[in-house]
Amino acid sequence: MPKISVLLVEDHHVVRKGISYLLSLEEDIDIVGEAEDGSEGIKMAKELCPDVVIMDITMPSLNGIEAIKQIRKSRPETRVMIMTMHTREQYIRQALREGASGYLLKESTQEELVDAVRTVHKGGVALSPSISKFVLNEYVRQSDPRKEVDSIELLTDRERQVLRLIAEGKTNKEIAKCLSISKSTVNIHRTNVMHKLDIHDTVGLVRYSIEKGIIVVDK
Repeated sequence: MPKISVLLVEDHHVVRKGISYLLSLEEDIDIVGEAEDGSEGIKMAKELCPDVVIMDITMPSLNGIEAIKQIRKSRPETRVMIMTMHTREQYIRQALREGASGYLLKESTQEELVDAVRTVHKGGVALSPSISKFVLNEYVRQSDPRKEVDSIELLTDRERQVLRLIAEGKTNKEIAKCLSISKSTVNIHRTNVMHKLDIHDTVGLVRYSIEKGIIVVDK
C-alpha cells in the first residue's frame, strides 16, 4: 500500500521537528517536506503534491487560513489539516470555510494526530473534541432561519484580499503592486469594503480583520 505523503507547514522549528518525528514512526506515513511559513508551504504543496498538509495558523509571510485557500485552489485533491493552539471561533470558522478538512489542537496526543492524518486522507473530517462542540453549535445556528448574514460574505474575493492587505498595514501603492492592479482600483475596492462593512477608518478595518480571522495576531 502506498504511504500517506504529508507536508508540514510550521514556523516553530522544534514543534515542526516534533510532529515530523512522531509521524515518521508510522509505517504508512511519509513526511515529504517541511515549510517554515505559508508562502513556502503553498510553493511546496504545488511541487510535492502531498496527500495531506498539516499547517499552523499563525505564521510569518502568509497565515495558515489564507494559505489553505490557495492550496485548495491549486491542489483541490490535497487535504489540509490545521494544527494550532488557537481556539478562537473566528479562526475555526474561517479555516473550515476555506476548505480545511481538520482542525487539531497542539495539545492533542500522538494517537489523535496519527488518527487525524489517516481520517483526513480518507476524505473524512478530523476535529479536536472542543472544536467538534463548536462546529455542532455552529451547525445548529446556521440551521436557524432567523440567523443574520455574516458581513464577510458581502465582500468579493478581491475585496477580501484588499481588506487583508490594508489590515497588514500596506499602503495603496503596495497593495496595487501585490495584486497587480492600479492604485485607483485599490481605492475603489477600499471604498466598497468600507461601505459594505459600514466601517470608515483603517483602525476599524484592522479590528474587524482580527475579529474575523482575516489576519492573525499572536496572543
